[in-house]
Amino acid sequence: MTSLGLRQSVKSALQIARSASTRRNTGQYCSLTSSSVQGPTKPSLDLRTLTNFFREEILGKHAHRPALICAQERPRAHGGPPSRNLDVTNHLAWDFDEFDKHIRALARGLVSMGVRKGDRVAVLMGNNSSYATLQWACASIGAILVTLNPAYRLNELVETLNLVGVTHLFTVPRIRTSNYIRMLSDAFPGLCNSSPGNIQEPGLPSLRNLVVVSNIHDTAEWHRETCDVKSITDWRETLIWREDTWEQRHIEESVQSQRSDEVINLQFTSGTTGAPKAVSLTHTNLLNNGISIGDCMRLGPDDVLCNVPPLFHCFGLVIGNLAAWSYGSCVVYPSEIYEPKAIVDSVVQHRCTALHGVPTHFLGVLAEVQKRQDAGEKLDLSCLRTGVAAGSPIPIDLMRQLIEKLNLVDLSIAYGMTETSPVSFQTTLADPIIKRVETVGRVQPHVMAKIVDQDGYVVPVGKPGELCIAGYLVQKGYWEDEGQTQKAMRADPNDPSIMWMHTGDEGIMDEEGYLKIVGRIKDIIIRGGENLFPVQIENALTAHPSIREAAVVSVRDTKYGEVVGAWIVKEPGTNMSREDVRRAVAENMNPQNAPAWVWFVGEDGAAEELPKTASGKVMKHVLRKWSAEFAQNAIGTVGGK
Repeated sequence: MTSLGLRQSVKSALQIARSASTRRNTGQYCSLTSSSVQGPTKPSLDLRTLTNFFREEILGKHAHRPALICAQERPRAHGGPPSRNLDVTNHLAWDFDEFDKHIRALARGLVSMGVRKGDRVAVLMGNNSSYATLQWACASIGAILVTLNPAYRLNELVETLNLVGVTHLFTVPRIRTSNYIRMLSDAFPGLCNSSPGNIQEPGLPSLRNLVVVSNIHDTAEWHRETCDVKSITDWRETLIWREDTWEQRHIEESVQSQRSDEVINLQFTSGTTGAPKAVSLTHTNLLNNGISIGDCMRLGPDDVLCNVPPLFHCFGLVIGNLAAWSYGSCVVYPSEIYEPKAIVDSVVQHRCTALHGVPTHFLGVLAEVQKRQDAGEKLDLSCLRTGVAAGSPIPIDLMRQLIEKLNLVDLSIAYGMTETSPVSFQTTLADPIIKRVETVGRVQPHVMAKIVDQDGYVVPVGKPGELCIAGYLVQKGYWEDEGQTQKAMRADPNDPSIMWMHTGDEGIMDEEGYLKIVGRIKDIIIRGGENLFPVQIENALTAHPSIREAAVVSVRDTKYGEVVGAWIVKEPGTNMSREDVRRAVAENMNPQNAPAWVWFVGEDGAAEELPKTASGKVMKHVLRKWSAEFAQNAIGTVGGK
């Protein structure tokens, strides 16, 4: 389908509501009667380790193709041999051969500092080349990469480091207002007095190495930040560029001894409902998920992905890095942290063909594009064609704008969770447009899915229930937390070898196997005994031109038990009353879905923005708490409950 044709299809689908849903694809899902599906089993799963796949498939086929561009890093940020791109760029740009040389140099350095198979190596950084190199270097020696949220405060950081027994921490000095070196050294004097590689700090009993990757270009400022902390090792000092070393021989032995079912990555759940848990992911989990995602996007060596989501999250690390590199595509990090200006600059300068993001990311990019165009700047975004939108539901109007204004005609919608590596359902280029804007697609290869009722029985198609996932993609379990693992992962009663991950998400499957996510089970609003689905209400709200974002939660009510509360982010320069918000729902849905309470972000003492996880999901448990406090003080009420 041409770009124009797809745009016309989107407009048509939006204008005639759901009439396009009568179109049907032929295939294995045509006649489903129960909400249970299994994805294709061909081609077979790839059972290689990450390192063997990298060497044989990526490096073997694409050695001199572009691999990584870091728009805000210097060309030789890590020292080492001169880059062949040094004369043509003013930023870091590696092909896969150069990337491999840095991976090997770092792996040798890790071995030299005492990192061994199974050690937990934590990373506290934004998106940069050091992070990308650590992803592969740790895998090559069997060390477990632990990805940490740079937004952690001290207590959260310490809790996660100790929860999984981190022995080696790689960090930048600071990001925005977070000064990690100062924060840690002030809290733990042992870091200031210990020698590199031999940290002795009771508050961090497992930690032995603290390696700092400088994101400060001023030498004097770098010295001020680090001079009092004797335990610090400079990143550049860890790299060993010589190939013929005992460390390299150790690495080769490790590569040969590794199994693809061994844990290689610990990612923390986003914690929308409680304390984070460490998800244990293997080579097989991550590699095959990346391969499936890239296949849905039809990625190839000529593609250039602008990877916006953070690398500490599965979106950036797997949907971004691994999906692209598995097909020889180039990855671009426009900036260390989310920055719309840098994203637009990178797309234009590097002719990116793909752009990943959550709705919040895309809204910021659209606003930046509009601002520049209003100022008379001509932006050529015709290079874009695809990307993945995930993390939270994509409103239909946003999908339309992404196609019409950013040329993302092949944008793919993905659904998943950290515990499933992450993606289990995804739309493809072949899916009808109405399915691409109203569902999260169909089940991925080698994945089983079912929707069950409260008693665990599979429901008929069209009926809501809890989504459960099984297959290669399911985590090994929460790190050293058997209790939480058993709550979330349950053996199939008819085949104990099959382990089902209970997602906690409420889903509806149609007769073709397409899945709609209607909300978290805990988020469903029961008003007068009837279930109301927040996602559907949020879609009705964001269709209004004055509403940029909306989040719907339950509010306790003496008459109905629960009623609808809506948190609204208005479009800049627009005026909207609480009654307008209520009408936006009442005129487009059953009126019982209309909000009884409305709060505008940044008004009446409310926070300046919606509370979100790193993946862009609104933290509904925080909003429920805020809602209860405002409702208790009668702030935000709107007539006609």
